[in-house]
Amino acid sequence: MPMPADYPEDDWLALSGIQHFSFCRRQWALIHIEQQWQDNYLTTAGSLEHDRAHDYAQSETRGDLLIMRDLRVFSRRLGITGACDVVEFRQDINGVPLQGRTGSWLPYPVEYKHGKPKRLDADRLQLCAEAMCLEEMLACPISEGALFYQQIKRRERVSFDSQLKGQVAAMTREMHDLLKRGYTPKVKPSKSCRSCSLRDICLPELNKTLSARKFIEETVHAEIGEGDPRG
Repeated sequence: MPMPADYPEDDWLALSGIQHFSFCRRQWALIHIEQQWQDNYLTTAGSLEHDRAHDYAQSETRGDLLIMRDLRVFSRRLGITGACDVVEFRQDINGVPLQGRTGSWLPYPVEYKHGKPKRLDADRLQLCAEAMCLEEMLACPISEGALFYQQIKRRERVSFDSQLKGQVAAMTREMHDLLKRGYTPKVKPSKSCRSCSLRDICLPELNKTLSARKFIEETVHAEIGEGDPRG
């Protein structure tokens, strides 16, 4: 029976949603409350790059390193569930026993991302949420993980300090509150809207205006070009 602070399984949210929520609360609500989604070249590229990481059959052992792919995780305390791209388990006296294996193993989550390191904490928050799920499930502390960025082909180490964990806990509480109320935050346009795959859904009137302006500008340029004897 769940503890009073735990969320019942029926109320669990998608762990990956914390990245959307950190990027834009309205984007998260459109996807996770209103069930709206639309791919763009960035989301498509990211999905293609995740194919191997999300293939559980590709899990493998390399000496004292166990690599688990697409590992399902959850947290009753945070009320979230999802899958880690990769969790590396290394033999360590501070680790935990794993069924069918001798010794103790310490988990190290690794998330694969399109592009390069970002200014926003969205990727780090998602990775930290995965670590918090693993901590709860395995009953062992996890102090660090890594983000692997495809564009630069290297890892960025992430320390799971109390501040980052506090942000994850606060955001998941807010996500549960918005879902319970069925509330989608209002639009707050910013530069980030340009790369958002939901721009046409979120800001339809703005996009109509931009499309009309572009059409007029292209028409004017075409007419000037055709009428210029030097063209």
